[in-house]
Amino acid sequence: MGRLQLFEIRLSHGRVVYSPGEPLAGVVCVRLGAPLTFRAIRVTCTGSCGVSSKINDATWVVEEGYFNSSLSLADKGSLPAGEHNFPFQFLLPATAPTSFEGPFGKIVHQVRATIDTPRFSKDHKCSRVFYILSPLNLNSIPDIEQPNVASVTKKFSYKLVKTGSMVLTASTDLRGYVVGQVLQLQVDIENQSGKDTGPVVASLLQKVSYKAKRWIYDLRTIVEVEGAGAKAWRRSEWKEQILVPALPQSALPGCSLIHVDYYLQVSLKAPEATVTLPVFIGNIAVNHTPLRPLPGLGSPPSQVVPSAPPQEEVEAEAVASAPHFMDPVVARATKSHWQPPLPATFSAASGAPEPCAQDRSPASHSLPPPLCISTGATVSYFADGPGGPVPATSTLIPPPAYSSWGYPHEAPPSYEQSCSDAELGQSPGS
Repeated sequence: MGRLQLFEIRLSHGRVVYSPGEPLAGVVCVRLGAPLTFRAIRVTCTGSCGVSSKINDATWVVEEGYFNSSLSLADKGSLPAGEHNFPFQFLLPATAPTSFEGPFGKIVHQVRATIDTPRFSKDHKCSRVFYILSPLNLNSIPDIEQPNVASVTKKFSYKLVKTGSMVLTASTDLRGYVVGQVLQLQVDIENQSGKDTGPVVASLLQKVSYKAKRWIYDLRTIVEVEGAGAKAWRRSEWKEQILVPALPQSALPGCSLIHVDYYLQVSLKAPEATVTLPVFIGNIAVNHTPLRPLPGLGSPPSQVVPSAPPQEEVEAEAVASAPHFMDPVVARATKSHWQPPLPATFSAASGAPEPCAQDRSPASHSLPPPLCISTGATVSYFADGPGGPVPATSTLIPPPAYSSWGYPHEAPPSYEQSCSDAELGQSPGS
């Protein structure tokens, strides 16, 4: 064995997750097999963000620092053989951003220790990464308790000479959710044509924006569900529940290089129509009841006022001699549902804050406070275990298929853009 047998940093109580403004304490442990002469022993606590223009590249194009504090643990001297512990403590800034790691950049916080040896000798270094979680209180976002509604009207042609229209409306009970909460989705399709629509697909999208020399967008699907469309001259109603999986929170206050956004995108395959609802993912749930009920949620579906189709449609497709009026609302079933499994427990690391989160789902009482320590797609989750928190093996968020994506990715269209596209893009289609 060499002269230096052990050189590591141990954080107090085995903690790995901290809140901004908290003290961070630990010891630098050194075990020597023979005396070691040194010029200084230092420990440094840093927080920074780096962004690259290439995927999984550690060479940062743009960087920004959040804090950098150093302490001198020992001055010039000699350490005898044996084990030595050097305690330290730092106060984390109240403005430190939440830890994050993605394919084009990361926000990393770490403690580094250095034994500065005499000239012509190699310095000894070690480091320990820790995570900062700055909980996002959804109640601080304006109008977060309001229902989320978007609608688009699509006119199209079919059978060469016939025209029709379709109204696609999507709504959710809230605008913000926490991990483990149920998102209530309702989709209404009013088919004012003699042709059946294609299936409807709802996707929860994550968009991460990286500010390098130019903005780079990483867009991926978190959850995807599919429901049946609407028959000719009918209005269909599709209700679905989406369990919010473990995800990094929306926004990263204090960081100007990485932005995290979420969208719920609802689209029809035929005719092509899309509406997009912005969604916030936070750590402290909305504690207000929606101000007004959503149409169709908690109340029986309303009857649609009958409207007669064009005369040529009656002659060609009517199954009776009487005019073919639009049928009442038809509830449609879900055809497919894909999303990552939810973990058995959501527990913060020892000593981490546990804000009260009130879930609107019926089973909310069975879930502990959903404080997700997920800091990105490539960072481990942590759970309480014997001897302190340890990385938990988890497949909650499957690795994105980055090889199939080019970049930069375009952001999902806004509600206004969806409406504008629907009005301007009324081109014939089958």
